[in-house]
Amino acid sequence: MLTFSISEFGERLLKTKQRMAEAGVDMLLVTDPANMNYLTGYDAWSFYVHQLLIVMIDEEQPIWVGRSQDANAALHTTWLDKEQIIPYADHYVQSTIRHPMDFVCDLLKERKRDNQTIAVEMDAYYFTAKSYMRLTQKMPDATFKDGTNLVNWVRIIKSEREIQYIKQAAKISEKAMQVAFDTINEGVRECDVVAEISHAQISGTEDFGGDYPSIVPLLPTGDKTSASHLTWTDDRFKHGDPVIIELAGCYKRYHSPLARTAVIGMPTEDMQYVSDVVVEGINTALDAVKPGITCEELEMVWRRVIEKSGIKKESRMGYSMGLNYPPDWGEHTASLRPGDRTILEPNMTFHLIPGIWMDNMGVEISESFRVTENGCEILAEFPRELMIKPNIRLA
Repeated sequence: MLTFSISEFGERLLKTKQRMAEAGVDMLLVTDPANMNYLTGYDAWSFYVHQLLIVMIDEEQPIWVGRSQDANAALHTTWLDKEQIIPYADHYVQSTIRHPMDFVCDLLKERKRDNQTIAVEMDAYYFTAKSYMRLTQKMPDATFKDGTNLVNWVRIIKSEREIQYIKQAAKISEKAMQVAFDTINEGVRECDVVAEISHAQISGTEDFGGDYPSIVPLLPTGDKTSASHLTWTDDRFKHGDPVIIELAGCYKRYHSPLARTAVIGMPTEDMQYVSDVVVEGINTALDAVKPGITCEELEMVWRRVIEKSGIKKESRMGYSMGLNYPPDWGEHTASLRPGDRTILEPNMTFHLIPGIWMDNMGVEISESFRVTENGCEILAEFPRELMIKPNIRLA
């Protein structure tokens, strides 16, 4: 069953072709698995081998190209006609002699499309240097352009169905965060907490189950909270440990991230102070969200709050998010930071994560939100504060 109507996929494809026309592109080779999903519904853990969509500006349907054993996944999950699903033989997989892009080049040559202007997603995670080299070597008459994020910018404004999926993901985020807080205790292993978080993420709610998120739960603990992207160990939590919990619910590949910081016992004065500043900044920024404001203007609202406290933050304080595959749930488009003049519009969705990381401690408290017609909607309902865990030593 398709996750969206064929008409919605058609609208997405039309908008993509409009952007192709504006860029002077005849063909777009889509290798980002999220963009492949967005345009066709394709959903399989097959992105570890080369796969792509060929979007031709004058053709009604894209062509899916992938490994032969994944062709049935395309039949099951996409709206494409069977003849638009063209697999390559397994001897192309991880070969030192052949490459899947050789197959793509031969296919385009057969269709006399090897002399066109072709855009490729040069900065996509799964488009390799060798892929580009083989394309340019095998199709010397083609003109290649950088099509990075061309589809991503089409994705930035969500449909009502997409918003529904993100809200369902937010419900899973709420559950997983509560499980994390309930499970963290002195003497408990970090890995066991993450196991419970992961169970909550996948089991979802009574009404709907969850999907695998694009990022594993992040759980920096103790003085390692100064490092934002650490995962977990098999160490046991100690009295006084601060713990950063960053996770996301995921439903039909749509994410709603959420971060909180917890302390086992009582927080230090410094941690409480930084947390209070972060919460004040978040509250002020969320109050300022509305259509028409730019990303950098929203970031400045936050900056004015924290600079009064003497705290500085160099990294961006948020980004557009939604549909994605590992290793990231961000969309790689708009960022809440100086210099980004993207104008907020209704049904854009962002992860607002103004984390503060110092030499020996860090605080993360975040919210995912949807831009509405006159403000914003917070996606997850969870206390926006430093989470204090009573010290209960487990035997």
